[in-house]
Amino acid sequence: VIWKGDSLIDGVPETLDMLRSRGKRLVFVTNNSTKSRKQYGKKFETLGLSVSEEEIFASSFAAAAYLKSINFPKDKKVYVIGEDGILKELELAGFEYLGGPEDGGKKIELKPGFLMEHDENVGAVVVGFDRYFNYYKIQYGTLCIRENPGCLFIATNRDAVTHLTDAQEWA
Repeated sequence: VIWKGDSLIDGVPETLDMLRSRGKRLVFVTNNSTKSRKQYGKKFETLGLSVSEEEIFASSFAAAAYLKSINFPKDKKVYVIGEDGILKELELAGFEYLGGPEDGGKKIELKPGFLMEHDENVGAVVVGFDRYFNYYKIQYGTLCIRENPGCLFIATNRDAVTHLTDAQEWA
């Protein structure tokens, strides 16, 4: 753990300096997909730490890197249930996406005969932490996975709960 909230943990700068002085290669890994590597780099910088993007491995980056590694077709889209970090990493990797925070205010109509349309060109659904999670996103992602042949499901983390505040665990 490097920081808690916006506060650096005591001793971190000295520990990182000592490890670097001994020639150790440092890698910073997080399963938090809300930020891109660039955004995490800025966070390190605001805390007074010099960390390059190449040293940062966020699950948002891992999802995009995985799609690249399997040669995910560039003509397919990715539906994102998650936040800006995933969108930025997909964009940097050259993938077209839809969803994300933009779908946070969308609603489904629960009335007889309602049929929700979806993009048949979605080839993957990437799910990460999403403060704007809703039934629209659940249904849209489910439709893509069920009805688009070969559509992949990629989760950026397996946490059962998260710690958004120090007062309690959150679902």
